[in-house]
Amino acid sequence: MDERFGKQDKLKSERLIEKLFTEGKSVKKFPLKLVYLPINASDAPQLKTGISVPKKLVKTAPGRNRIKRLMREAFRKNKYLVTNNIPGSYAFMFIYISRDKTDYESLNRTMIKLLQTFVEKEKQE
Repeated sequence: MDERFGKQDKLKSERLIEKLFTEGKSVKKFPLKLVYLPINASDAPQLKTGISVPKKLVKTAPGRNRIKRLMREAFRKNKYLVTNNIPGSYAFMFIYISRDKTDYESLNRTMIKLLQTFVEKEKQE
């Protein structure tokens, strides 16, 4: 099981991010929102992932950075839920949508539920 989250797995393309927010679909499980878009990249990794914590909701930079670090770790540990069940490549953007601070355990549980909901939704289509 590949639990890496390296440079090639990160969502960095401005065009792809813009396309993701204009054409992408979303799934919510409070306090997380997942915006996703299928991409057709033959040599790219299965998932290109970005993490966002709005400054409007979490005012201090250390607070935003901590939440982003926890979200990256929760995704890294649970990305097998997507890679083992869904063929094809996707662009993901995880957005934190709460004003409250969180801990790793609750964020991890929410990430698992969110990824399972995404897999169920994609299998139906």
